[in-house]
Amino acid sequence: MFAALNRVFQVPELKQKILFTLLMLSICRIGGFVPVPGIDGDVALSYFKQAMGGGQNIFQMIDIFSGGAFSQMTVVALGVVPNISASIITQLLVATWPSLQREVRENPEAGKRKVGRVTRILTVILSVLQSGLFAKYALQMNIAKPGIITGELLDIQMFGTPWLYYLVVIATMTTGTMFLMWVGEQITERGIGNGMSLIITIGILSQLPSSFGMIMQQLNLDSQETGQMNFASVLLLLGVFVLVTIATILITQGHRRIPLQHARRVIGRRETQGSASYIPLQVNYARVIPVIFASSLLMFPATLGTFVGSGNWLGTAASYLMPGTELYYVLYISLIVFFTFFWTATQFHPDQIASDMKKNGAFIPGIRQGRPTQEYLEATMNRVTLIGAIFLALIAILPAIVQRLLGVPQSISYFFGGTSLLILVGVVLDTMKQVESHLLMKRYEGFMKRGRIRGR
Repeated sequence: MFAALNRVFQVPELKQKILFTLLMLSICRIGGFVPVPGIDGDVALSYFKQAMGGGQNIFQMIDIFSGGAFSQMTVVALGVVPNISASIITQLLVATWPSLQREVRENPEAGKRKVGRVTRILTVILSVLQSGLFAKYALQMNIAKPGIITGELLDIQMFGTPWLYYLVVIATMTTGTMFLMWVGEQITERGIGNGMSLIITIGILSQLPSSFGMIMQQLNLDSQETGQMNFASVLLLLGVFVLVTIATILITQGHRRIPLQHARRVIGRRETQGSASYIPLQVNYARVIPVIFASSLLMFPATLGTFVGSGNWLGTAASYLMPGTELYYVLYISLIVFFTFFWTATQFHPDQIASDMKKNGAFIPGIRQGRPTQEYLEATMNRVTLIGAIFLALIAILPAIVQRLLGVPQSISYFFGGTSLLILVGVVLDTMKQVESHLLMKRYEGFMKRGRIRGR
C-alpha cells in the first residue's frame, strides 16, 4: 500500500492534482462549521436532533447529503442539492430541445458552455427558493425554541416581515451553494475525480463517526440493561455491509462483451489477417448518477412541504413523499430506473459506434454492418441496463429493509447500504480509475499491483 502511494506521489502532475483536491475538500468542510450570521448553530442542532428523533424523515437525508451542515444552519446548509436539481432540469432540456441538442452535438465546446450557463442560472434560482423556505421554517423553529435567531436580526421589519433576516439567510446560503458549485468545477478541471460527487462523498464520510457513536449508544455498554441493539445485530449489519460492497463493486465493474471481427486488409503487398476484439457494454453505465438524481429530485417536494407545513394542500401532498412511505419508495425505484435509462441513452450512442465500426472494417459476427448493428447494440444495451437499474433500485431501498428486519434506527442502517454506500463505492472506483490512468500514462504499474480493477 505504501509502495502504491509512493508511486502516486512520484508523478508531479498527479501529486499536484491530489493535493489540490484535498485542499478544496478541506475548504468545503470548513464551510460546514460557519453558521449563517445571526443563527446559533448549537441551539439549531439540538432542535434538529429532537425533530429527527431517529426515524425516517427528510431532514436526516438532507443533513447527510450536506455533511451535517443543514442541521447547524451553516452557510453551506443547502449543499450541492440545488446544483444537482438544476443539472437534472438541464439534461432534460437538452434531451427534449432539438435545437439545443443539435448545437451540443455539432459544437461540443460552445454547447457545453451554454449548458453550463443555464445550469448556473437555474442553480441560483433554486438556491434562492430553497433558502427562502429554509428561512421561513427557521423562523417557525425560533418560536418553538427561542434562541436560534438573534433578536437584533428580527427587530428590523417592514410590513411585519423581518426583511433583513430573510435577506441575510437567502444571500448567505445562496452564496454558499454557488461556492460549492465553483469548488466542484475546479476539482473536476484541475483536480482528480468528479468534483460534485466528491463533495457529496466527503459529506457522507463526515457523518460516519456519529453513526458509529450511535451504534455504541444502542449497545448500551455502560449499563447492565439490554440495549436496543445487540452484538448479533451489529455483526449482521457488518456482514450486510461487506456483501453489499462486494456486490456493488462487481456490478459497477461488470460488463457484457460484444465480440468484434475485423476484415482482412491489404497494406502495401502484405495482407493482414482479421483480428478479434470486443466492445465492453457496462452493466451500470450510469454509475451512481441515477441514485443522486432520484434522491435530489424527491428531496425538493418533501422539503417544500415540510417547510410550508401541513395546514394546506401542498404540505398534505408532500407528506406522502416523506421517506418511509410506500409512495416514496415506489417513486424512488421508478426514478432510479428512469434516470438509469435516460442517462445511458444520452451518453451511449450506438449509431456513432456502428458508423465507426463500418469505417474501420469491423463487424459483429452474424450481424450486418450499419443499421442492423445499431439496432443490435441498442437492444443489448437496453437488456444490460435493465439489470443495472434493478440492482441500483434494490441497493437504494436496502436501508428500509434492514431497518424493518433488525429494528435499527434509520440513521444507522442508512450507512450500511443504500444511497450512501452506492455513492461511496462509485466515487472511490471512479477516482481510482483516474489515478491509475495517470500512472499508466507514466508507465507505472498502476495504483494496485494485484487485484487490478476489472473491465480494462
